[in-house]
Amino acid sequence: MMSRVKQGIAAGFLATVAVSILEAVNLLFAKVFDPFPEVVARMFGLGSNLAAGWAIHFVIGSLIMGPLFAVIYSRLPTNTPETKGILFAVAAWVAMMLIITMMGDPRTFTGSAGFGTFGWMLITHMVFGGVMGNVFARLLAREKRAAAFIHGAPAH
Repeated sequence: MMSRVKQGIAAGFLATVAVSILEAVNLLFAKVFDPFPEVVARMFGLGSNLAAGWAIHFVIGSLIMGPLFAVIYSRLPTNTPETKGILFAVAAWVAMMLIITMMGDPRTFTGSAGFGTFGWMLITHMVFGGVMGNVFARLLAREKRAAAFIHGAPAH
């Protein structure tokens, strides 16, 4: 049996993998928007270090966002797990934008991407939230199914 926090970590990790695939396509093929790992590295004062950006991206998505979502999941005001995740991720995006634009380095985003990068980050956060909500709900449902058989006898 998994704790809610562990379920959140698993859901956050898988959602981070999903978003990382989108980011890899942007980074390797499209090159339309500033890559999120590079933005994260710049936010932490690490220049354009992509490796550090990817590592921080996975730590935040898996070990901060996932467990936090698991803790507040039942308090989120929407009806489906995916919309709960999207609402949570959009709120995180808003908080991140406020932190970057008000307290961060104004050079975090390069001039070449413009506001498209903000939109891209919003979209990827929404994907992150939808995937995280779906995975978390599946883990909850799996746990409920397993708990129903604790006192039952095996049918051998």
